[in-house]
Amino acid sequence: MKTTHRIFALCLAAGLPMTALAEEPVDPALYEAAYSEDGRYFNADDIPTYNITEDGTVDWLTFSGFRRYHAECHVCHGPDGEGSTYAPAVKNAAVTLGYEGFFDVVVNGRQNGNSVMPHFGENRNVMCYLDDIYVYLKARGTDALPRGRPAKKEAKSDAIREDENACMG
Repeated sequence: MKTTHRIFALCLAAGLPMTALAEEPVDPALYEAAYSEDGRYFNADDIPTYNITEDGTVDWLTFSGFRRYHAECHVCHGPDGEGSTYAPAVKNAAVTLGYEGFFDVVVNGRQNGNSVMPHFGENRNVMCYLDDIYVYLKARGTDALPRGRPAKKEAKSDAIREDENACMG
């Protein structure tokens, strides 16, 4: 697990407050995976990203992100990040906000007029899988992944399983 991701997980596990992070601009040329490490894919700037093969097989984090998004986020933001009458579409959030900006909004929440995004910084069901949700929404926001449950997925790596168990306690 990359250092940034470990810091988020350790702060959460230790009950430390999460601080706001600066937004980072996202270059569309950097969406594709440059390398993988223990079943996770990263772009050239070490930012988590998706990996979808020609036959439609998605990496584990993208598949897990689909599941986690639909367990925690779709109630407000609608299926597949498309929005609802209650909350806006978020399928482009991972693209427009960038990694740190996305983390900041989810961890700390945000208010825009009468619209309120609650903070999830202490919710392990979100925080332990925030990279997964980010990667899934990034794939949706770039139209690399169509609506619906991905039909094929890579196996969950031992490293991802260990990180998940450590974060969830």
